[in-house]
Amino acid sequence: MPLKTNLDEQPTVNLTPMIDIVFLLIIFFMVGTKFAEMERDIDLKVPSVRDGGALTDAPRRKTVHVYRDGTILLDHQTVTLEQLTNELRTARQEYAGLGVLIRGDGRGNFQRVAEVLNACRQADVSDLGIAVEPRAPMRR
Repeated sequence: MPLKTNLDEQPTVNLTPMIDIVFLLIIFFMVGTKFAEMERDIDLKVPSVRDGGALTDAPRRKTVHVYRDGTILLDHQTVTLEQLTNELRTARQEYAGLGVLIRGDGRGNFQRVAEVLNACRQADVSDLGIAVEPRAPMRR
């Protein structure tokens, strides 16, 4: 049985592709920076405007809670149906895409929830949602 007398070469890592990619990225960013500098050097007077303040995000959805005893809360403040309609109408004038989430007590009378839905319709709110809690599926 012959014994191995020569040693195998250790595998080497070829870094050439990685170095090529690094150089390409460096060239890409250098050229991109040059274009940005050239654009700033263009002799052009851009128009100026008065500072109108920061643009704000759309307001979050209004939440209406309808309790079993008929109490209505709009964003944690007790209101009547008329006040609810007026508040929603005012808020909708500020932001036309106003959304309303209605959370009714599941053991309460649905009539009060229907009245709240009607108040939202009178305030021209079209983005309405009703909060429900999903039940576990029934087994057969």
